[in-house]
Amino acid sequence: MLQQTRAAVVVPYFLRWMELFPNVKALYIAPLEQVIKAWEGLGYYSRARGIHKAAQQIVEEFGGEIPGTKEELQRIYGFGPYTTNAVLSFGFKKRAAPVDGNVLRVLSRYFCVEENISKGTVRRKIEEKAEGFLDSEEPWITAEALIELGATVCLPKPRCEECPLRGGCLAHQRGRVEILPIKNEEKKITELHRIVWVIEKNGAVLVKKGMPGKVMADLYEFPYAEEGEEAKFVKGELTFVRKLRPRSHSFTRFRAHLSPVFLTTQGEALPGWEWVLISQLRELPFSSGHRKIAEEICACVSCI
Repeated sequence: MLQQTRAAVVVPYFLRWMELFPNVKALYIAPLEQVIKAWEGLGYYSRARGIHKAAQQIVEEFGGEIPGTKEELQRIYGFGPYTTNAVLSFGFKKRAAPVDGNVLRVLSRYFCVEENISKGTVRRKIEEKAEGFLDSEEPWITAEALIELGATVCLPKPRCEECPLRGGCLAHQRGRVEILPIKNEEKKITELHRIVWVIEKNGAVLVKKGMPGKVMADLYEFPYAEEGEEAKFVKGELTFVRKLRPRSHSFTRFRAHLSPVFLTTQGEALPGWEWVLISQLRELPFSSGHRKIAEEICACVSCI
């Protein structure tokens, strides 16, 4: 959960997650839709699908127990270098350095790494340096300290006056702190403007579940189209009722601005779409912006 999401946001999700799935076996038997619903709002839903797939593997290959060796952990779906080392360090108290963005920033400055940290070869060099940084008796303490240092002191705009490593930091000595780390430029955000149709029929509304492999896989959405595009979702006439509140949400490299409208029909849904009772909408996992629309509909059934 902490990958791509701030810790302050994660806490309530984590507590709720542990109530639903207190162990790997509970996650193993849970349907994917329930897992996605529990993740709703955190974004990057491939993480939820990945952890569910990993649970299947842990139960089927390791008897439901998370293995404690690097070789075994690396066989589990979604376990890259960071996750593997984090589990070894914090879960098994072994000598392993979980290197996240915070640690990359700290050590690229400390050692004054004048190379692009987005490159795999450079990242591996820093990972080796991180392992050499670890305490011989309690390596997991140092591992957590490096992460926290990057999260609280060695920020993108660093607070060098508070840093306990300032005396040995080469970037500080050479006046390179503000320049490092060097990394790829962030891709520009593309703005999308979409019309969303909430189409009601006999107390149900039209929705569609995202197909596997797509950005919104396993998430439900209402019919929509880019502004200016024509689209058809039902056979039959549509009757305009009212506009709903504009919404927006971000995903990958996009920010979508949604302009929802509420309509009614007695027509038939086109293939791929399904009618879901308004009273059941809260049970389904929705993409962020469409979830807000669904909440508005559920809260104002009398307005329909």
